[in-house]
Amino acid sequence: MLIDKYKDLNEEQRAIVDSTSQFASENIMPYSLQWDKECSFPKNALKKAGELGLAGIYVSEKDGGLGLSRLDASLIFEELAFACPSTSAFLSIHNMAAWMLSKFGIQELKNKYMSKIIKMENIASYCLTEAGSGSDAAAMKTKAVYFKDNTSYEINGSKSFISGAGESDLYFVMMKTENNMNEEISCVLLEKEFKGISFGKNEDKMGWKNQPTRTISFDNCIAPKSNLVGKEGEGFKIAMQGLDGGRINIASCSLGAARFCIEKTVNYVNERKQFGKYLKDFQSVQFKLADMITDFEAAKLMVHKAAEALDKKEKHSTISSAMAKRYATDVCFRICNEALQIHGGYGYLSDFGIEKMVRDCRVHQILEGTNEIMRVIISRKLLDRE
Repeated sequence: MLIDKYKDLNEEQRAIVDSTSQFASENIMPYSLQWDKECSFPKNALKKAGELGLAGIYVSEKDGGLGLSRLDASLIFEELAFACPSTSAFLSIHNMAAWMLSKFGIQELKNKYMSKIIKMENIASYCLTEAGSGSDAAAMKTKAVYFKDNTSYEINGSKSFISGAGESDLYFVMMKTENNMNEEISCVLLEKEFKGISFGKNEDKMGWKNQPTRTISFDNCIAPKSNLVGKEGEGFKIAMQGLDGGRINIASCSLGAARFCIEKTVNYVNERKQFGKYLKDFQSVQFKLADMITDFEAAKLMVHKAAEALDKKEKHSTISSAMAKRYATDVCFRICNEALQIHGGYGYLSDFGIEKMVRDCRVHQILEGTNEIMRVIISRKLLDRE
C-alpha cells in the first residue's frame, strides 16, 4: 500500500480506522455514485452510522456519545470520505450539532433531544449563514423577540445554504436576541415541525449532491425559550468553537478524497500504456505523483496537529485549525484534480469516481469559513502576537 493509513496510530486508533473502513466499504462505497446521480439523501446509511456511534463521535460518554478525541474523529471522517466526501461531511455537521448540545445545553434540553440525535433517529443541521451575511456572521438579520409571557421566542428571518434542510429533524439556529436592550447572538434549537418554518427549493449544486441544500425561512416562528442552547448572547462563542472543530473535520474529509484519488491513480498508471510504455515510466507522471503524495502527507500532519491542539485546549488551537483547513482543502483539491488529469478522458467519466471527488471537494475551500477568511484569521493571530 502506497499510503500507510496506520502510520503513527496506536492500537485503539487502528481499530477505529478498521471498523470505520469496514462500515464505509459495506454501506457507503457501493452506493455513493448512485446517490450522487440521483441526488438521493442516504437516510438508511446515516441511521446505520448512528447505530455504530458515528453520530456522536466526540460527544461525552455521559451524554451517550463515544467520547472520542478530535484526532479520532479526524481519522473517522477521512475514512468515511474515502468512500464518499459528501456523506462524511454531512455526518461531520451532525456531529458538530450534537457536540453543541452536549457541551452547552442544559440537562432538560439534553433529556429532550440528545438520545435521538446520538442514535441518528433525529438528524440535525447547523444554521449560521444568511444570504446577505456569508463570511460576516455578525451581520445576520434573523432575530428572536420575546413572545407573550416571555416563555417563548418569536423568530423571523432566514438561513441559506443549509445542509440537510428539509430532511433534518432539528436545526441549531444562530439568531439575534435582545439582552439588556442590546442585540446579541444566541443559539436556539428548532424542530422541523415548529409552526412558521418553511424550506426553499433544493439547490442544484456542483457537488455534495446526495445531501439537500435549501434556504430555511422563519415567519413568526414560535419556539420555547427552554430550547435555548447555552445562555443568551453565547451563540457567537458556540458558533466559533464549533467551527474550530468543523474546520478540522472538513479538512479530514478532503484527506479521504485525496487518498482515494492517489490510490486510484497509482493503480491506473501501473496498468495504462501510451506510446508503448506504462504511464508510470514517464517522468512527468512520476513527478506529479511525487508531488501528490508529498502534499497529502504534509496536509495530514497539519490536520492531525490541529486536532491534537484542540484536544489539549491549546491557546493557539484556533489558528492551527484555520491553517490546517486552508492548507488541506487547497492541496487535496489539487490532488483530486491532478488525478483526473492523469486519468485523461477516463477521469472525466463518472464511473471512475474521480470527477465526483473533484466536485465534492471543491466546496471544502468555501464552507466552514472560506479559505480567504482562514487567511484573515491566521494573519490577525500572527499580528496579535507581535
